[in-house]
Amino acid sequence: MVAIDRRAFVAASAATLVGADLVQAEAPPVDKTVWATMSHAARDASYNNGTAVADSAQIIDRWVADSAAFRAQHPKHLDLAYGPGERNKWDLFPGDDPKAPCLVFIHGGYWQARNREHFSCFAEGVMTRGWSCAMPGYTLAPGATLTQIVAEIRSALDWLGGHGSAHGIEGPIILSGWSAGGHLAALTLDHPLVRGGYVVSGIYELGPIRDTYLNEKLKLTDEEIAILSPLRLPSVNKRLAIAYGTAELPALVHNSRAFHAYRASFHHAGALFPIPHANHYTGIEQIRLAESIPTRTLFRMMEDV
Repeated sequence: MVAIDRRAFVAASAATLVGADLVQAEAPPVDKTVWATMSHAARDASYNNGTAVADSAQIIDRWVADSAAFRAQHPKHLDLAYGPGERNKWDLFPGDDPKAPCLVFIHGGYWQARNREHFSCFAEGVMTRGWSCAMPGYTLAPGATLTQIVAEIRSALDWLGGHGSAHGIEGPIILSGWSAGGHLAALTLDHPLVRGGYVVSGIYELGPIRDTYLNEKLKLTDEEIAILSPLRLPSVNKRLAIAYGTAELPALVHNSRAFHAYRASFHHAGALFPIPHANHYTGIEQIRLAESIPTRTLFRMMEDV
């Protein structure tokens, strides 16, 4: 495929590709005919991770508590504004060596919940090996459209490229994200600051999302589905590891497997990474551990990009 400037591609496509598939992507997580006959409640359940994982609230409460403790230990570079919005802020956790690699982690919450502050503890794994970590916030729906949210993440990366060195971060960037953050990381993998990526439990096809409770706040348009679904965009030729928990909802499993297959069709590098027995929440927790396979994958990635 001829190299394409994805920013220009998206801008040019917005006005003309209403509801059109830009590439031949895989089908939705279930047969289209079956999906069309499913009740609204069944469609909602297909993407409701909180209901699917009985102790999800307790898991997140633990993240919040652990992150508060972590932030108290690393208070020097928090709440750094990159834009005018209330949530347009970075939390930076620089390592001892400014030239060390930096993991940029984008939080999840289906683009309408959670805060970057709740995920600070996920910096632990890479920082034990001398890496830096950086976590951007972004405006949540319905306060911003998905188009605006993606633009904010791009602006955040621009800011980090221009100002990171003043805060001890000037090494190569590996972009990561979980759930909605995985979607945002996949969309912004093409940013020139980014060397490669590691996404977990992401949403890479937005079409079915419009048919669920998630769209009450997102209000996705035909244009957004067409130009903000990674499975419909030109694949980015950077290494991207795609992870998911094998105990996740089938729709989430399908998203990860379909996105990896799509990228593989372009011969773009990056492993498909099923995490045995992990659900939507426990699958991301492993990057908190320096010796876990996901974290070691991140370290090895810097040797390959």
